[in-house]
Amino acid sequence: MAIRKRSRTGVVGLAVLAMSATAFTGSAQASWDTTSVPVGHGATQLAMDAAVRGGVPGITAEARDADGVWKSASGVGNLRTGTPRGRNDRFRVSSITDTFVATILLQMEAEKRLDLDDAVDRYLPGLVSGNGNDGREITVRQLLNHTSGLFDYLNDQAYGETYLAGDGYFRHRYDSLTPQQRVKVALDHQPLFAPGARHSFSTTNDVLAALIVEKAGGRSYEDEVRERIIEPLRLKATSLPGNRVRLPRPSSRGYSRLFPSQPDRIDDVTELNGSQLWGSGDIISSAADLNRFYGALMRGKLLPPLQLKEMKTTVANPDFPGASYGLGIERFDLGCGTTLWYHDGGMPGWLTLAATTEDGRHQLTLDYNADWGAETVLSVVNAEYCTPTT
Repeated sequence: MAIRKRSRTGVVGLAVLAMSATAFTGSAQASWDTTSVPVGHGATQLAMDAAVRGGVPGITAEARDADGVWKSASGVGNLRTGTPRGRNDRFRVSSITDTFVATILLQMEAEKRLDLDDAVDRYLPGLVSGNGNDGREITVRQLLNHTSGLFDYLNDQAYGETYLAGDGYFRHRYDSLTPQQRVKVALDHQPLFAPGARHSFSTTNDVLAALIVEKAGGRSYEDEVRERIIEPLRLKATSLPGNRVRLPRPSSRGYSRLFPSQPDRIDDVTELNGSQLWGSGDIISSAADLNRFYGALMRGKLLPPLQLKEMKTTVANPDFPGASYGLGIERFDLGCGTTLWYHDGGMPGWLTLAATTEDGRHQLTLDYNADWGAETVLSVVNAEYCTPTT
């Protein structure tokens, strides 16, 4: 599978992780000489160290399997001071937020508060309209599996130049934005295709899904996440920032290459108003908490069997043969025979991936404090899941 890059207005690519067929099919074990690398997590550590030698500032990771919990880090968390990357770092998880939102909407379906096949317009009347966009024709389910056809507002040139690239990022990163402002950017564009015609990831879907959480639940999206997921699972490192701009400690700095005309320039982009990511990427967490979340999810601790089955009912991802997208989560079969359920996230300063086997008993979460080097994530995943443990 090729690394997916979501256009940042054509000015600079925003790396968003996606595991691709060409990277794994038939080659997962071949990419590692198992006679010359340490078994188990030793190979994972080697892959992390190689990514740092390749130019990634630092990586934090945790794996959980039958042998217990393995926590590690490589590289630095602060380029100015040289402070090492922390094993317990908190970071912005970006679109991994999608899985939290999808879980809540599926819980609400089980409670008969909504039906995933309801039209978006039922909960957000009149919001999705204009330029051929019609919330009466798009379902909640199509938001969650990204078959709505709605334009991704992050791909709007003016939005990207203002909030995601170059000097615009530094001028506007402390701005507060409403979710409606972000949705409006998308609705200034015609839809990419008719609802249900195919899959195409759009951050606009995520924002709308979070708005529906509020409408169906009658309280804030933040309260729903805290009371339905964070508190029951005791995710003590997981939080929602609101308008706050700083990361809670322990944490590292996040770095980006925002200026394509200056490819060697690296900027500290750690501070960002959380409202710019509301509902689609605002959650802050740690590798340990994300593993706990995905493990509980796959083991049926958060959803009844019917809703978990719905979550794992996938549509083909035409951009990446071999991958398929469910409701807030994606599936891929590794070349070594392991099936992974995962989500990834990419934004200025951070790349994150959380993956788990279907039984929820072997998990890996890793985070780069940079928005480049996504292609090396594949090597880390290969090392963890396709290296013999004995």
